[in-house]
Amino acid sequence: MSRQRALLEQLRAYEPANAVEEDYRHRMIDLLEYAPSPFSHTAFMPGHFTAGCFIIDDAGRLLLHHHRRLNLWLHMGGHIEGEEPAEVAALREAMEESGLTDLRLDGGIFDLDVHAIPASGGDPDHDHFDVRYLARAADPGAIRIAEDESNELAWIALDRAAELMPADAMRVIPKIERALRARSVT
Repeated sequence: MSRQRALLEQLRAYEPANAVEEDYRHRMIDLLEYAPSPFSHTAFMPGHFTAGCFIIDDAGRLLLHHHRRLNLWLHMGGHIEGEEPAEVAALREAMEESGLTDLRLDGGIFDLDVHAIPASGGDPDHDHFDVRYLARAADPGAIRIAEDESNELAWIALDRAAELMPADAMRVIPKIERALRARSVT
């Protein structure tokens, strides 16, 4: 099965948490069905797929990095390379940006987001269609900053993370809290 078809099936099966996420899901499905190169990071109209990863530890903290170019506290993530599936890209980006090699994904798609990326380096303004996953770190002390990507890297309590992250990214904090509670019950 092609990467495009696999992601299309995953998105169709995914249950959005709210109307905003439902809109993102529809936009992603449209991009997969109608764009000639939805994974190419040189496709700017309307944009292309990226993969993100929220990394949590057993203490209930979220790993964030202060993005060098965007000057924002964000989760890990980036472009999908070659023919890799979105979940593989999310895990690769998370490992590259955090230095953690012990990450494991916690289920399938965790969150969806479409956000604007400002023009930079000759690229015009465009959207990132971000398919996001949740990962757990077994050894949170092993983080290592990727200086070409980040100004800072830190484990942050969820309430503080909600204060640091952009307002539109904060909607994911309750989802992470639910995932942590579900894990403590099992």
